[in-house]
Order: sequence, then structure tokens, then C-alpha cells
Amino acid sequence: MKELYFVNSLEKVFPDEAPGGRLEKISMLRNERYSFQLAIFCEKEETPVTITPPAELADCLHLYTVGLIPVHVDAKEKCEDDFLLREGKPGLYPDLLVPCDTQLTLRGKGWRSIWLEIEPKEPLAAGRRECAFSVVLPEGKATVSLTLAVVNALLPEQSLICTHWFYCDCLADQYQTPVFSEAHWQIIEKYIRFAVKHGINMILTPLFTPPLDTAVGKERPTVQLVGVTAKDYQYTFDFSLLDRWIDLCLSCGVQYFEMSHLFTQWGARHAPKIMAETADGEKRLFGWETNASGAEYKHFLKCFAAALNPFLAQKGVQDRCFFHVSDEPGFKDLLSYKKASKIIEECFGQYRCIDALSEYVFYQNGLTKTPIPSIGAIDAFRGKVPELWAYYCGGPAKENYINRFLYYPSVRNRALGAALYAYDCKGFLHWGYNFWYTVLSTARINPFEDTASGGGFPAGDGFVVYPGENGEPLPSLRLKVFYDSLQDERALRLLEAIAGREAAMQVLQQAYDGYSFRSYPATAEGFLSLREQINNAIADRCS
Repeated sequence: MKELYFVNSLEKVFPDEAPGGRLEKISMLRNERYSFQLAIFCEKEETPVTITPPAELADCLHLYTVGLIPVHVDAKEKCEDDFLLREGKPGLYPDLLVPCDTQLTLRGKGWRSIWLEIEPKEPLAAGRRECAFSVVLPEGKATVSLTLAVVNALLPEQSLICTHWFYCDCLADQYQTPVFSEAHWQIIEKYIRFAVKHGINMILTPLFTPPLDTAVGKERPTVQLVGVTAKDYQYTFDFSLLDRWIDLCLSCGVQYFEMSHLFTQWGARHAPKIMAETADGEKRLFGWETNASGAEYKHFLKCFAAALNPFLAQKGVQDRCFFHVSDEPGFKDLLSYKKASKIIEECFGQYRCIDALSEYVFYQNGLTKTPIPSIGAIDAFRGKVPELWAYYCGGPAKENYINRFLYYPSVRNRALGAALYAYDCKGFLHWGYNFWYTVLSTARINPFEDTASGGGFPAGDGFVVYPGENGEPLPSLRLKVFYDSLQDERALRLLEAIAGREAAMQVLQQAYDGYSFRSYPATAEGFLSLREQINNAIADRCS
């Protein structure tokens, strides 16, 4: 009989070494999703497997095969970090999750894993019981068991605002569909629903083509929800596509709308690409040639605001909308950002304005009300802003900072939720839900072969979903672990609700003194022990 056993969700199973992290007990709340793996050593290129779960879990168990994805970039060159899995060397790493039935075939010799996810349709009954899984292999039948301990409590709804930037142009390019065609809308809906299922409750909304990761003087494909007609410096606006977008997002469970940036990235010096119908046909009205603080663009934004603001009020979403000035300005951009932020305040001052920026001087000078600092710079903002948000991207990548790169240990991804709780963060931002372009969006990539955006970003930084057939998103292992971290944050919020924040923080501090974005239990076993301590603290107060 082949070697097979359960391992936890934080282990990455490689073909050439037996995985650690043997799992003998599951501890979860009644309505929680819980992921774990079945590791199997395969002696042949194809190994048929049949899994029969216990009756209690049969209707709420999802299975995925774990696919190996290439990492071509030597991470050591980019991150210089001792905490990288396998020293961050190029190779094949487990990441792609492909849905499968209980009868499946594992392909490839060596160790392989099957990802199992418990997703209760109704809250599970509290208590402890043994769960036996029957596994049929070519050599015969085996039974693999574990203890299921269900705490008599329910995770609260997610209060954290979470966004991963959603790229409509990448969807149109990958699936070769015209932008905002019916086929494109159907794909958009699938990817939004999938994002919401994994805790992403705020969606980047392309009022105009987002000026993100675009080479100076170049363009991304046009994805513009707002129709513009220009005549003699007067503008009229068509919100029919935006109206459809809002209705679709709400039907998918989206709670917040993140309006695309109204000034270019890294400095706010230009306008985004804005297309308009004119007497000479459709043309680009504004773009790289536009002075962001010039009178013409300022006049346009005032006209736009006068039309958009009552539309959003009529839709009843004005309190759910966030606006952006420019992404990641630096100290050298202070003056241009100041001019741009003043315009946004004049036009959209009734909305919350958020921007990823890590120089405290922007907030200090009143240029932004809700800065979103990198986790590497967040301590400069902690306790000084009324509402703390956080982001990470291609950095920070040193000193054990939390991140989700494909070659990082999963614990480095999972630790995020507890850190967001420890800092009492209200929101989290990441730039890449489905960025399937090279750096600066100069070409489309195949994410099954290129995980580093043409070699310019750390592997996996740009996306957490893969493009499946028929417009269906395929999850990454990293997305599932990220969602688990959001459940950790919710569990800590529950503990705070029933015992107070001091009690919740005490559990964190006992597990790791000074829990932060770079200080946390560094092993899978250590982190899962922390989560069990949180569950035990909840159970003690709910009994």
C-alpha cells in the first residue's frame, strides 16, 4: 500500500520529499471553511484514487488536485531573504487547485496532494467525533482518520474591507472576448463571485481605464464603464454600463466600490486614458499628454462629478464608494499629489478617499484622509490616523515580512489576518487578483507558465486565480490560505466581542510576543496551534 496521510493546509507538498505537518485533528467553528490535504506517494505517472468521506462531510466537501506551477525567477536575487521556501530557487511549486470529483487521477510520480475543503452549507453540529475517510488505490483500500472538533460558535460576518485589484482587460485578453460584450460580462460575473467567496468584498470599478502598471506613453486596453460625449468643452455622460456593473456587483455580494484612480500612478502628473465620442468620432480625450492639474482636466472632473454624484446617490451606494487620487506616490511627488488631491476633494469630497502610500508626510500635510501604508511602513501611521489600513505587494520581502509569493511558506501568507487584527486595521489592499500581463502591461502572459509577469515581479505577486475553461476561475493554493487568514481575523473579532479586545490580544501575545507583520509563529504547527488557542478561548466563554 502506498504511503498516504493527512497534512495541514500550510504544508507545500513537493514530489521529491515526504511532507511534514501530519494532521490528526481539525479544530473549527460551526460555519467556518476548513482546508487540509491528503498526501499520497505515487509510484506511477498516473494513479487513480477514489475517496469516500464520512457521511457527515459528504455534502460539504470540495476536492481539488494540487498542480505544480513553474517559477523561473531566482527569488534570492529579488528578495535576499533567508525565509524563502527551498531558498527561492527556480523549479515547480504547488499552487494551482483544479476541482475534481471523489474519483480522480493523480498525475506524476512522487508525492502528490489532494486539497480538501470543508464548506458547511448549514452550521455543523458542535462537538468532537472521529472522521474516517476511505481511500481506494490500485494496491487496495485504506482508511485515513482524523478527529473533528467543532466549537459551538459561529464566525461573525467579515467587517474588514478587503480589495484585490480586479482587471477587466486581463479577462477580455485571456478569453479573447470583446470588452463588455455579453460573453465578457458573463466572465466578469464568475470572477467577481469567486472573489467575494474568498473574502474580497470591495471591487476596483473602472470608471475609466485604470492608470495602473502602465508604461509611460503606452496604453492598456480600454475598459471604461462611463460613456463620455464631448462637444465644445461640454460633456455629457452615459452611466448605463456603470449601472449594470453596480447591479451585478451587488447581486454577487460586493459591499464596496473602489473607483479607479483619477490620476496616473507614481506621481499624479497626468490624467488616465479617457475615451469620448466627439464630432470626429471616438477619440482619446485625456491621457499621458494631459497635465493633471491643468484647467481642462479639472473642468472635466467637475462636470463628471456633477453627473456622477447624483447617479451614485440614486443607486443608493454613495456610502459604499471609495475614490483614489494616485497609486504609490513618493516624497518627490508631494507637490503634484497635493494639486491632484485638492481637485478630488473639491469634486468628490463627500466620499472616502484612499491611496496606497507609505510616506507619513502625505497624511501629516492633510493630503489624504485615509492613507494605506505598506506593512513595512505601517508603524509610522499606527495610532496617528483615525482608521488604519494596510497593503503589501512586491515588497516588503525581507525580514520575514508577511507576503504571499508562490515560493514562500504558506504560514507567511496565513499570518496576515491575525496581524491585521493586532493592528486593528479596517481595510487591506492588494494590487493583483488577476493581473495576467507583463510588468507595465506591455504583453499578455500565460499564468500557467509565467508566474512573475515576464520576470519583473516575485512569482505569484500579480494574481491569485488562474484562467480556467469556459470563463471559470481556478483558485490558487495561496488564495485559499489567504481566505483562511481572513477567517482568523474574524475569529479574533468574535473573541473580542465575547471577552474584550484585551483577552483576544493576550492570546496573540502568548503565542508570539509582539505579534506583528514580521513577527509571528514561523512554522505551520506553531501557527495552527495559535488558531487552536483562539478556538479554545472562544469555546471556554461559549460553554
